[in-house]
Amino acid sequence: MTDTPDIPARTQGPTGRRKPVIGITMGDPAGVGPEVVVKALADPQIRKLARFVVYGMNELLAYAADLAEIEPFWWRVQHDSPRTGFSLTHDIVVLDYDEYSQLGSAIHKPTRQGGQSSLTFIDDAVAAARRPIEDAGIDAVVTAPICKESWRLAGCRFPGHTELFAQRTRPKKVVMAFESPQLRVALATVHIPLMDVRNVLTIGAVYDPIDLGNQFCKQLGIKNPRIAVAGLNPHASENGRFGDEEARIIAPAIEAAKSHGIDASGPFPGDTVFNAAVAGRYDLVVAMYHDQGLIPVKLLGFDRAVNVTLGLPIVRTSPDHGTAFDIVGKNLADPGSMKAAIRLAVKLAGEEAGKLEN
Repeated sequence: MTDTPDIPARTQGPTGRRKPVIGITMGDPAGVGPEVVVKALADPQIRKLARFVVYGMNELLAYAADLAEIEPFWWRVQHDSPRTGFSLTHDIVVLDYDEYSQLGSAIHKPTRQGGQSSLTFIDDAVAAARRPIEDAGIDAVVTAPICKESWRLAGCRFPGHTELFAQRTRPKKVVMAFESPQLRVALATVHIPLMDVRNVLTIGAVYDPIDLGNQFCKQLGIKNPRIAVAGLNPHASENGRFGDEEARIIAPAIEAAKSHGIDASGPFPGDTVFNAAVAGRYDLVVAMYHDQGLIPVKLLGFDRAVNVTLGLPIVRTSPDHGTAFDIVGKNLADPGSMKAAIRLAVKLAGEEAGKLEN
C-alpha cells in the first residue's frame, strides 16, 4: 500500500468499454464494514468487474485484512490530497481519512466519532458520484453498514441511508427496494414507527414503489414486469372488515399504475403474496411497511440480498445487514451481501452509462 503513482491510461473491461468506477463507503468504523469491504474486494471475480474507490480508514482496512490473512492489495491516497483531484486509475484506491484513526479497532459500539466519519465518507462519495468521471467522479456508490445511533450522537437527523441520499440528491421520488436471488421487494413506507404507517400511507406513496419497482425490474432485464401489491391489514382487510386502506388508498394506486401500462395486481394478503412471488408468479412485491417486506427478504436471502435506492439521480446499493458490533474483530463477517451489492451496482451503472451513450 502506498500513494498512487501517475498512471496514464484507464483500464477497460473485456468488451473494450471503460470499466465502471464504483465508490464504496466503509460505513461505521466500529462495525463490520472494513471486514466485508476487504473480503469482498479480495475476490478476483469481484475485482474483474470494475475499478474501486474506497472511502474509509486505511488502518482499519489493513487490520481487517490481517485478521483474515489477506495480503493488502490496494493503493492508499490521503483523502484531502491534491492527487484526489486527478483521475485515480489504479484498480483499487483507498481514500484514507486517517484523522479518524483515534477510533481504533477496539471500539465496537455507537459513538459520535463513528457517526461523523461514516457521514463524511457518504458525503464525499455522493459528491464524487455527481461529478463527471473525467473529474475524479464515480459511477455508483455502495454503502457499508452505518449505525443509526452513531448518526444520532453526531447530530444527524436522518434515520438511514435512504433518507440521507434523498436529501443530498433531491430526487422527485425515492423508494427503498431489495434484490435477492428469490425475491424482490419495494417499500411504500420506510423508517417510521408502525403506528404511524396508516397516517402517512397515501395513493402516491403506494404508486411510487409500483412505478419505480417496474422500472427497476426492466433495468434487470425483465421486459414485462409483474408487480404484486400487498395489503396493509390482515387478509388485505377482507372487503373492509379489518380496515379501509385497501379500498381507499392501495386499490386506487394499483389502478393508476395500470392506466400507465404497468402490470400491477392486488392488494393481496401480506401472509401469502410473498409465497406467490417466490413461486415465480410475480417479479416484485410492493410492501406497505418496513418489516412486512424485510422479514421475507432476510429470511430467504440473508447475506445475499441487496438494498437499492430507487429514484435517485445516482446509483446506490448496500448490503442488507447492519454493523454487527458483536462479531467485529473475530473474522466472522460474511461478505456475500457486499459482493451482491457490488455486482448490482456494476450492472445498474452499466445501464445508466448505456442511456447516456444512446
